[in-house]
Amino acid sequence: MSDEPADADPAADGDDGPPVDVLIVEDEPQVAELYTSWLDDRYRVSIANGGEAALAAWDAEVDVVLLDRRMPDVSGDEVLSALRERGAECPVAIVTAVDPDVDIVEMGFDEYLVKPVDREDLVEAIERLLDRTKYRDALQEYFANVSKRSVLEKHVTDAELQQSDAYDRLQRRVAEIEEDLEATLYRFEDRDFRAVFRGFDEPPAE
Repeated sequence: MSDEPADADPAADGDDGPPVDVLIVEDEPQVAELYTSWLDDRYRVSIANGGEAALAAWDAEVDVVLLDRRMPDVSGDEVLSALRERGAECPVAIVTAVDPDVDIVEMGFDEYLVKPVDREDLVEAIERLLDRTKYRDALQEYFANVSKRSVLEKHVTDAELQQSDAYDRLQRRVAEIEEDLEATLYRFEDRDFRAVFRGFDEPPAE
């Protein structure tokens, strides 16, 4: 996925799901290696030492990008624009020494961290982005299933629905997602709600 992969224990964070792929885009090798040492016990980390390397390294398997803005070959702003043009939906955290200005309003990032940052800053940012991605995906599935349920209840008799295993599974899945969404929102209570959900510009379509 990139030119400098780092070894990681996919199960180190205790998650039974697939490992989280984090792409670090940083033109200073020492900084990139420092970030890797902070993260590779929790995530599967790869490094791209510059903008061109980032565009070559990115693929659909990347879950989170940590992106520097000030790079000599291709700037972070250009990398971000190129990724979005390619249809990249993965969350991107800008990690930079460049103080934010009003120019960031039009940028398609999801988090903005101003250097210096520490391990806690990076881990918390990644976890916020992952939580939001899970929430978004759960919302999309929820609305799709609610739409299916609505159609069935409009066009199929109650007697038929009561005898349907498929309808029963649908009902149980809707309930499960509702519980998961409530649990996710509970975890957000002690965070900056607007920061966690920055980028949720449009509600999922039914």
